[in-house]
Amino acid sequence: MFLVLMGTVVIAGIVGYLSEKSGFTQNGYLSSIIICVGGAFLFFFMRLMFGWGFGSPGMNAIVSSVGALIIVPFHWRK
Repeated sequence: MFLVLMGTVVIAGIVGYLSEKSGFTQNGYLSSIIICVGGAFLFFFMRLMFGWGFGSPGMNAIVSSVGALIIVPFHWRK
């Protein structure tokens, strides 16, 4: 379980970096990575507690990271 958690963090960090590098977001590298890791943590623990998921832990990390990148910046923008 610990290795799955560390893999989730690594995948979320890569997704955050690549989304900023490709121009998908304009948040800054560090904030995009933090948003992705936070979303991946949240979804990891939801899967652990309730069993919700998209199959593999890697797919869960990617989907939750992209979802957090879409939801969080638009929520705080006025």
